[in-house]
Amino acid sequence: MSSSIKSRFPYTLGCIILCLTVFISCGQISKTAIIKGVYGNPKPFWDKEIKLQDLGVNAIFVHSGAINNNMIKGARAEGLSVYAEFATLNGKNYVETHPEAWAIDENGERVEAASWFMGVCPTEPGFRQYRFDQLRDLLSTYDLDGIWMDYVHWHAQFEDPEPILPETCFCDHCLNSFSKDSGIEIPDGTTPQKADWILTNQDEEWRKWRCKVIYDWSYEMKNIIKEIKPEALLGLYHCPWNDNEFDGARYRILGLDYDLLKETIDVFSPMVYHERMERDPNWVKENIEWFSNRLNIKKDAYPKVWPIVQAHNSPGTVSKEEFELVLKGGLSGKSSGVMMFTTSAVAEDEGKTEVMKKVYADLE
Repeated sequence: MSSSIKSRFPYTLGCIILCLTVFISCGQISKTAIIKGVYGNPKPFWDKEIKLQDLGVNAIFVHSGAINNNMIKGARAEGLSVYAEFATLNGKNYVETHPEAWAIDENGERVEAASWFMGVCPTEPGFRQYRFDQLRDLLSTYDLDGIWMDYVHWHAQFEDPEPILPETCFCDHCLNSFSKDSGIEIPDGTTPQKADWILTNQDEEWRKWRCKVIYDWSYEMKNIIKEIKPEALLGLYHCPWNDNEFDGARYRILGLDYDLLKETIDVFSPMVYHERMERDPNWVKENIEWFSNRLNIKKDAYPKVWPIVQAHNSPGTVSKEEFELVLKGGLSGKSSGVMMFTTSAVAEDEGKTEVMKKVYADLE
Protein backbone atom coordinates (compact mmCIF):
# COMPACT_ATOMS: atom_id res chain seq x y z
CA MET A 1 0.00 0.00 0.00
CA SER A 2 1.46 3.36 -1.03
CA SER A 3 2.08 6.16 1.46
CA SER A 4 -0.65 8.27 -0.17
CA ILE A 5 -3.21 5.53 0.39
CA LYS A 6 -2.02 5.03 3.97
CA SER A 7 -2.56 8.72 4.70
CA ARG A 8 -6.11 8.61 3.37
CA PHE A 9 -7.15 5.32 4.97
CA PRO A 10 -6.06 4.73 8.59
CA TYR A 11 -5.80 1.13 9.74
CA THR A 12 -9.24 0.59 11.24
CA LEU A 13 -11.53 -2.40 11.13
CA GLY A 14 -13.79 -0.52 8.73
CA CYS A 15 -10.88 0.16 6.43
CA ILE A 16 -9.83 -3.46 6.37
CA ILE A 17 -13.35 -4.55 5.50
CA LEU A 18 -13.51 -1.91 2.76
CA CYS A 19 -10.20 -3.00 1.26
CA LEU A 20 -11.25 -6.66 1.25
CA THR A 21 -14.53 -5.77 -0.43
CA VAL A 22 -12.76 -3.83 -3.17
CA PHE A 23 -10.22 -6.62 -3.56
CA ILE A 24 -12.85 -9.28 -4.07
CA SER A 25 -15.07 -7.15 -6.31
CA CYS A 26 -12.20 -6.64 -8.74
CA GLY A 27 -11.99 -10.39 -9.27
CA GLN A 28 -8.64 -10.73 -7.50
CA ILE A 29 -8.81 -13.96 -5.50
CA SER A 30 -6.54 -14.19 -2.48
CA LYS A 31 -3.57 -16.54 -2.56
CA THR A 32 -5.18 -18.82 0.04
CA ALA A 33 -8.63 -19.05 -1.55
CA ILE A 34 -9.84 -22.33 -3.05
CA ILE A 35 -10.35 -21.93 -6.78
CA LYS A 36 -13.81 -23.06 -7.87
CA GLY A 37 -13.48 -22.71 -11.60
CA VAL A 38 -15.08 -23.43 -14.93
CA TYR A 39 -13.33 -23.80 -18.27
CA GLY A 40 -14.99 -22.22 -21.28
CA ASN A 41 -17.02 -19.21 -22.27
CA PRO A 42 -19.52 -18.40 -19.47
CA LYS A 43 -22.16 -17.48 -22.07
CA PRO A 44 -24.08 -20.82 -21.79
CA PHE A 45 -24.85 -19.95 -18.16
CA TRP A 46 -25.50 -16.27 -18.80
CA ASP A 47 -27.88 -17.16 -21.64
CA LYS A 48 -29.93 -19.02 -19.02
CA GLU A 49 -29.73 -15.98 -16.75
CA ILE A 50 -27.65 -17.99 -14.27
CA LYS A 51 -24.92 -16.13 -12.43
CA LEU A 52 -21.78 -18.14 -11.92
CA GLN A 53 -21.31 -16.66 -8.46
CA ASP A 54 -24.67 -18.24 -7.51
CA LEU A 55 -23.17 -21.62 -8.42
CA GLY A 56 -20.16 -21.00 -6.16
CA VAL A 57 -17.82 -20.27 -9.07
CA ASN A 58 -15.07 -17.72 -8.42
CA ALA A 59 -12.87 -18.11 -11.53
CA ILE A 60 -13.27 -18.64 -15.26
CA PHE A 61 -10.67 -20.06 -17.62
CA VAL A 62 -11.31 -19.10 -21.24
CA HIS A 63 -9.51 -19.64 -24.55
CA SER A 64 -7.74 -16.40 -25.39
CA GLY A 65 -9.50 -16.13 -28.76
CA ALA A 66 -12.92 -16.05 -27.07
CA ILE A 67 -12.10 -13.29 -24.58
CA ASN A 68 -13.53 -9.83 -25.07
CA ASN A 69 -14.10 -6.80 -22.88
CA ASN A 70 -17.81 -7.52 -22.40
CA MET A 71 -17.00 -10.97 -21.06
CA ILE A 72 -14.45 -9.56 -18.65
CA LYS A 73 -16.88 -6.85 -17.56
CA GLY A 74 -19.55 -9.47 -16.85
CA ALA A 75 -17.11 -11.66 -14.96
CA ARG A 76 -15.83 -8.77 -12.84
CA ALA A 77 -19.43 -7.82 -11.98
CA GLU A 78 -19.72 -11.26 -10.38
CA GLY A 79 -16.38 -10.98 -8.59
CA LEU A 80 -14.72 -13.63 -10.80
CA SER A 81 -11.07 -13.97 -11.67
CA VAL A 82 -10.36 -14.33 -15.39
CA TYR A 83 -7.60 -16.57 -16.72
CA ALA A 84 -6.77 -16.96 -20.41
CA GLU A 85 -5.83 -20.27 -21.97
CA PHE A 86 -2.94 -19.69 -24.39
CA ALA A 87 -2.44 -22.33 -27.12
CA THR A 88 1.33 -22.26 -26.93
CA LEU A 89 2.72 -24.98 -29.21
CA ASN A 90 -0.30 -25.70 -31.36
CA GLY A 91 0.94 -25.27 -34.91
CA LYS A 92 -2.39 -25.75 -36.71
CA ASN A 93 -2.96 -23.01 -39.30
CA TYR A 94 0.65 -21.85 -38.82
CA VAL A 95 2.84 -24.62 -40.23
CA GLU A 96 0.74 -24.77 -43.40
CA THR A 97 1.84 -21.24 -44.29
CA HIS A 98 5.21 -21.39 -42.50
CA PRO A 99 6.70 -24.75 -43.51
CA GLU A 100 10.00 -23.86 -41.84
CA ALA A 101 8.21 -24.44 -38.50
CA TRP A 102 7.00 -27.95 -39.38
CA ALA A 103 8.27 -30.60 -36.95
CA ILE A 104 10.49 -33.26 -38.54
CA ASP A 105 10.56 -36.91 -37.45
CA GLU A 106 13.49 -39.32 -37.26
CA ASN A 107 12.97 -40.28 -40.90
CA GLY A 108 13.48 -36.70 -41.99
CA GLU A 109 9.79 -36.33 -42.88
CA ARG A 110 7.25 -33.74 -41.83
CA VAL A 111 5.10 -35.11 -39.05
CA GLU A 112 1.43 -35.80 -39.64
CA ALA A 113 -1.26 -34.53 -37.31
CA ALA A 114 -1.34 -36.63 -34.15
CA SER A 115 -5.05 -37.45 -34.04
CA TRP A 116 -6.52 -33.91 -34.09
CA PHE A 117 -3.41 -32.13 -32.77
CA MET A 118 -0.82 -30.52 -35.03
CA GLY A 119 2.34 -29.58 -33.22
CA VAL A 120 5.14 -27.30 -34.29
CA CYS A 121 8.91 -27.09 -33.98
CA PRO A 122 9.43 -25.32 -30.63
CA THR A 123 12.86 -23.94 -31.57
CA GLU A 124 11.89 -22.22 -34.84
CA PRO A 125 12.70 -18.51 -34.30
CA GLY A 126 9.82 -17.11 -36.37
CA PHE A 127 7.20 -19.12 -34.50
CA ARG A 128 8.65 -18.21 -31.13
CA GLN A 129 8.48 -14.51 -31.99
CA TYR A 130 4.94 -14.95 -33.32
CA ARG A 131 3.70 -16.52 -30.10
CA PHE A 132 5.51 -14.11 -27.78
CA ASP A 133 4.08 -11.15 -29.71
CA GLN A 134 0.61 -12.66 -29.34
CA LEU A 135 1.13 -12.97 -25.60
CA ARG A 136 2.22 -9.35 -25.28
CA ASP A 137 -0.84 -8.21 -27.25
CA LEU A 138 -3.15 -10.32 -25.09
CA LEU A 139 -1.76 -8.99 -21.82
CA SER A 140 -1.79 -5.41 -23.07
CA THR A 141 -5.37 -5.61 -24.35
CA TYR A 142 -7.22 -7.33 -21.52
CA ASP A 143 -7.23 -7.17 -17.73
CA LEU A 144 -6.32 -10.77 -16.94
CA ASP A 145 -5.42 -12.53 -13.71
CA GLY A 146 -3.25 -15.11 -15.39
CA ILE A 147 -2.16 -16.98 -18.51
CA TRP A 148 -2.56 -20.75 -18.77
CA MET A 149 -0.16 -22.33 -21.24
CA ASP A 150 -1.74 -25.15 -23.25
CA TYR A 151 -0.33 -27.61 -25.79
CA VAL A 152 3.05 -27.36 -24.09
CA HIS A 153 4.94 -30.36 -25.40
CA TRP A 154 6.76 -31.64 -28.45
CA HIS A 155 4.48 -32.90 -31.22
CA ALA A 156 2.45 -35.83 -29.85
CA GLN A 157 -1.03 -36.76 -28.61
CA PHE A 158 -1.44 -37.82 -24.98
CA GLU A 159 -5.19 -37.37 -24.41
CA ASP A 160 -6.21 -40.58 -26.18
CA PRO A 161 -6.11 -44.02 -24.48
CA GLU A 162 -3.54 -45.10 -27.07
CA PRO A 163 -1.21 -42.08 -27.28
CA ILE A 164 0.68 -41.04 -30.40
CA LEU A 165 4.34 -40.59 -29.46
CA PRO A 166 6.63 -39.74 -32.40
CA GLU A 167 10.30 -38.88 -32.14
CA THR A 168 10.80 -35.20 -32.96
CA CYS A 169 12.16 -32.76 -33.89
CA PHE A 170 15.14 -33.28 -36.19
CA CYS A 171 14.91 -30.12 -38.27
CA ASP A 172 18.05 -28.03 -38.81
CA HIS A 173 16.99 -25.55 -36.09
CA CYS A 174 16.79 -28.32 -33.50
CA LEU A 175 19.90 -30.19 -34.60
CA ASN A 176 22.01 -27.03 -34.60
CA SER A 177 20.60 -25.82 -31.27
CA PHE A 178 21.16 -29.20 -29.62
CA SER A 179 24.75 -29.32 -30.85
CA LYS A 180 25.46 -25.76 -29.71
CA ASP A 181 23.74 -26.03 -26.30
CA SER A 182 25.18 -29.43 -25.41
CA GLY A 183 28.62 -29.06 -26.97
CA ILE A 184 28.05 -32.33 -28.85
CA GLU A 185 29.21 -32.47 -32.45
CA ILE A 186 26.79 -34.38 -34.66
CA PRO A 187 28.48 -36.32 -37.50
CA ASP A 188 27.68 -35.28 -41.05
CA GLY A 189 24.98 -37.20 -42.86
CA THR A 190 21.35 -37.19 -43.85
CA THR A 191 18.67 -36.21 -41.36
CA PRO A 192 17.75 -39.87 -40.68
CA GLN A 193 21.43 -40.68 -40.11
CA LYS A 194 21.83 -37.77 -37.68
CA ALA A 195 18.66 -38.74 -35.83
CA ASP A 196 19.80 -42.36 -35.56
CA TRP A 197 23.22 -41.27 -34.26
CA ILE A 198 21.68 -39.04 -31.59
CA LEU A 199 19.14 -41.63 -30.40
CA THR A 200 21.82 -44.32 -30.32
CA ASN A 201 24.73 -42.38 -28.81
CA GLN A 202 23.33 -39.29 -27.05
CA ASP A 203 19.82 -40.27 -26.04
CA GLU A 204 20.08 -39.04 -22.43
CA GLU A 205 21.47 -35.64 -23.43
CA TRP A 206 18.90 -35.35 -26.20
CA ARG A 207 15.98 -35.96 -23.81
CA LYS A 208 17.40 -33.53 -21.27
CA TRP A 209 17.88 -30.85 -23.92
CA ARG A 210 14.31 -31.28 -25.21
CA CYS A 211 12.97 -30.73 -21.68
CA LYS A 212 15.04 -27.57 -21.39
CA VAL A 213 13.51 -26.28 -24.64
CA ILE A 214 10.02 -26.66 -23.16
CA TYR A 215 11.15 -25.09 -19.90
CA ASP A 216 12.56 -22.14 -21.86
CA TRP A 217 9.09 -21.43 -23.24
CA SER A 218 7.72 -21.16 -19.71
CA TYR A 219 10.71 -19.02 -18.69
CA GLU A 220 10.22 -16.56 -21.55
CA MET A 221 6.49 -16.35 -21.00
CA LYS A 222 6.99 -15.75 -17.30
CA ASN A 223 9.32 -12.85 -18.12
CA ILE A 224 6.78 -11.32 -20.51
CA ILE A 225 4.11 -11.53 -17.81
CA LYS A 226 6.43 -9.88 -15.28
CA GLU A 227 7.12 -7.10 -17.78
CA ILE A 228 3.48 -6.29 -18.60
CA LYS A 229 1.35 -7.54 -15.70
CA PRO A 230 3.62 -8.78 -12.91
CA GLU A 231 0.82 -9.80 -10.54
CA ALA A 232 -0.66 -12.24 -13.09
CA LEU A 233 -0.12 -15.98 -12.67
CA LEU A 234 1.43 -18.40 -15.13
CA GLY A 235 -0.44 -21.70 -15.26
CA LEU A 236 0.10 -24.90 -17.22
CA TYR A 237 -2.39 -27.38 -18.64
CA HIS A 238 -0.40 -30.56 -18.95
CA CYS A 239 -0.26 -34.31 -19.44
CA PRO A 240 -1.12 -36.07 -16.14
CA TRP A 241 1.03 -39.18 -16.61
CA ASN A 242 3.34 -40.23 -13.81
CA ASP A 243 7.08 -40.74 -14.28
CA ASN A 244 6.74 -44.33 -15.52
CA GLU A 245 3.68 -44.45 -17.77
CA PHE A 246 4.28 -45.32 -21.41
CA ASP A 247 7.94 -45.94 -20.70
CA GLY A 248 8.44 -42.50 -19.18
CA ALA A 249 6.99 -40.77 -22.24
CA ARG A 250 5.95 -37.60 -20.39
CA TYR A 251 9.64 -36.75 -19.98
CA ARG A 252 11.07 -38.79 -22.84
CA ILE A 253 8.71 -37.76 -25.67
CA LEU A 254 6.63 -34.81 -24.47
CA GLY A 255 9.60 -33.05 -22.86
CA LEU A 256 7.89 -32.25 -19.54
CA ASP A 257 10.31 -32.16 -16.62
CA TYR A 258 8.38 -31.22 -13.48
CA ASP A 259 11.56 -30.42 -11.58
CA LEU A 260 12.42 -27.76 -14.16
CA LEU A 261 8.93 -26.43 -14.73
CA LYS A 262 8.16 -25.84 -11.06
CA GLU A 263 10.75 -23.04 -11.14
CA THR A 264 8.55 -20.95 -13.46
CA ILE A 265 5.00 -22.31 -13.23
CA ASP A 266 2.73 -20.81 -10.57
CA VAL A 267 -0.11 -23.28 -11.03
CA PHE A 268 -0.09 -26.78 -12.49
CA SER A 269 -3.38 -27.98 -14.01
CA PRO A 270 -3.14 -31.71 -14.77
CA MET A 271 -5.62 -32.63 -17.52
CA VAL A 272 -7.18 -35.61 -15.77
CA TYR A 273 -9.77 -36.45 -18.43
CA HIS A 274 -10.79 -39.86 -17.13
CA GLU A 275 -13.38 -40.78 -19.76
CA ARG A 276 -11.32 -39.59 -22.71
CA MET A 277 -8.31 -41.53 -21.46
CA GLU A 278 -10.46 -44.56 -20.54
CA ARG A 279 -9.53 -44.40 -16.87
CA ASP A 280 -11.63 -45.22 -13.84
CA PRO A 281 -13.08 -42.06 -12.23
CA ASN A 282 -11.18 -42.90 -9.02
CA TRP A 283 -7.95 -42.42 -10.98
CA VAL A 284 -8.42 -38.65 -10.75
CA LYS A 285 -8.07 -38.71 -6.95
CA GLU A 286 -5.12 -41.12 -7.12
CA ASN A 287 -3.36 -39.01 -9.74
CA ILE A 288 -3.72 -35.71 -7.88
CA GLU A 289 -2.50 -37.28 -4.65
CA TRP A 290 0.53 -38.69 -6.50
CA PHE A 291 1.20 -35.38 -8.25
CA SER A 292 0.95 -33.40 -5.01
CA ASN A 293 3.58 -35.63 -3.43
CA ARG A 294 5.75 -35.68 -6.55
CA LEU A 295 6.08 -31.89 -6.53
CA ASN A 296 5.96 -31.57 -2.74
CA ILE A 297 3.08 -29.13 -3.11
CA LYS A 298 2.24 -26.92 -0.14
CA LYS A 299 -1.19 -25.28 -0.07
CA ASP A 300 0.11 -21.99 1.31
CA ALA A 301 2.85 -21.55 -1.31
CA TYR A 302 3.52 -21.69 -5.04
CA PRO A 303 3.41 -23.70 -7.17
CA LYS A 304 -0.21 -24.70 -6.67
CA VAL A 305 -2.33 -27.49 -8.18
CA TRP A 306 -5.70 -26.73 -9.81
CA PRO A 307 -6.64 -29.77 -11.95
CA ILE A 308 -9.09 -29.74 -14.84
CA VAL A 309 -11.56 -32.64 -14.89
CA GLN A 310 -13.93 -33.91 -17.55
CA ALA A 311 -17.64 -33.03 -17.66
CA HIS A 312 -17.90 -33.15 -21.46
CA ASN A 313 -19.67 -36.21 -22.89
CA SER A 314 -17.50 -36.74 -25.94
CA PRO A 315 -15.89 -39.17 -26.17
CA GLY A 316 -18.03 -41.38 -23.97
CA THR A 317 -20.60 -40.20 -21.46
CA VAL A 318 -19.86 -38.64 -18.09
CA SER A 319 -22.79 -39.15 -15.72
CA LYS A 320 -23.57 -36.63 -13.00
CA GLU A 321 -22.39 -39.22 -10.46
CA GLU A 322 -19.04 -39.59 -12.25
CA PHE A 323 -18.78 -35.84 -12.54
CA GLU A 324 -19.19 -35.42 -8.81
CA LEU A 325 -16.57 -38.09 -8.18
CA VAL A 326 -13.94 -36.54 -10.45
CA LEU A 327 -14.72 -33.01 -9.28
CA LYS A 328 -14.06 -34.06 -5.69
CA GLY A 329 -11.08 -36.10 -6.86
CA GLY A 330 -9.59 -32.97 -8.38
CA LEU A 331 -9.59 -31.44 -4.91
CA SER A 332 -7.58 -34.31 -3.43
CA GLY A 333 -4.01 -34.25 -2.20
CA LYS A 334 -2.66 -30.72 -1.90
CA SER A 335 -4.93 -29.33 -4.60
CA SER A 336 -6.24 -25.86 -3.81
CA GLY A 337 -8.64 -25.59 -6.72
CA VAL A 338 -10.38 -27.36 -9.58
CA MET A 339 -12.16 -26.61 -12.85
CA MET A 340 -14.03 -28.67 -15.41
CA PHE A 341 -14.14 -29.04 -19.16
CA THR A 342 -16.48 -27.41 -20.23
CA THR A 343 -19.00 -24.72 -19.20
CA SER A 344 -21.43 -25.78 -21.93
CA ALA A 345 -21.30 -29.42 -20.82
CA VAL A 346 -22.39 -28.40 -17.33
CA ALA A 347 -24.81 -25.65 -18.33
CA GLU A 348 -26.78 -27.96 -20.64
CA ASP A 349 -27.15 -30.64 -17.94
CA GLU A 350 -29.19 -29.65 -14.88
CA GLY A 351 -27.84 -32.63 -12.94
CA LYS A 352 -24.24 -31.59 -13.49
CA THR A 353 -25.08 -27.98 -12.71
CA GLU A 354 -26.51 -29.03 -9.34
CA VAL A 355 -23.49 -31.25 -8.66
CA MET A 356 -21.11 -28.37 -9.27
CA LYS A 357 -23.17 -26.03 -7.10
CA LYS A 358 -23.24 -28.59 -4.27
CA VAL A 359 -19.53 -29.43 -4.39
CA TYR A 360 -18.52 -25.77 -4.53
CA ALA A 361 -20.95 -24.83 -1.73
CA ASP A 362 -19.36 -27.49 0.50
CA LEU A 363 -16.00 -25.73 0.08
CA GLU A 364 -17.21 -22.48 1.62
